[in-house]
Amino acid sequence: MDGFSSRGGWIEVITGGMFSGKSEELIRRIRRAEIARQRTQIFKPSIDDRFELKRVISRDNRGLDALAVNSSSDLRANIMFGVKVVGIDEVQFFDEGIVPVCMELADGGVRVIVAGLDQDYLRRPFGPMPALLAVAEDVSKMHAVCVRCGGLAHYTQRVAGGNSQIEIGDGTYEARCRVCYEPYRASDSFSAEPVLETAETADNREIS
Repeated sequence: MDGFSSRGGWIEVITGGMFSGKSEELIRRIRRAEIARQRTQIFKPSIDDRFELKRVISRDNRGLDALAVNSSSDLRANIMFGVKVVGIDEVQFFDEGIVPVCMELADGGVRVIVAGLDQDYLRRPFGPMPALLAVAEDVSKMHAVCVRCGGLAHYTQRVAGGNSQIEIGDGTYEARCRVCYEPYRASDSFSAEPVLETAETADNREIS
């Protein structure tokens, strides 16, 4: 979406699993806004250091300069006067305060474009994304290609690492469809072999 309303701001969410082109689409929309001579800003969480800390980079090697921040309050404090379009990459890593910040910006006439995962590796809703999906005027659901069967991949399959929700690194994940998805749980030796586990049993294990 490149124009929702000429009268005020709004929120756009670009979501889906890993390798689905979310950052690429965010960059495309920001570049179109820049062509229209609109003042833009891009933010990313400082935890995302896979490529360059001060740039948002897609897997087709397109990139834009970005400001890495530690929290939603840091992001709000760094908003420039007169900005018309704000992009936020990897929004799932932000705290819940990112939702009222996005609402405040949109209510103030700013076009807000966020991109991020809607589910974690156990297919649970990820961070503030459910609330952002609820308040957004526009939602784009992106899909990758399943590495097993070539179908539409909706899920992010963890294939290595531990059991924490956040583990940064492309080599730790694959794109999988519903049929090929295998819930992952690391063994005591952190084996890369998936162990069947549902989101419900994972929640019970964390509570116990």
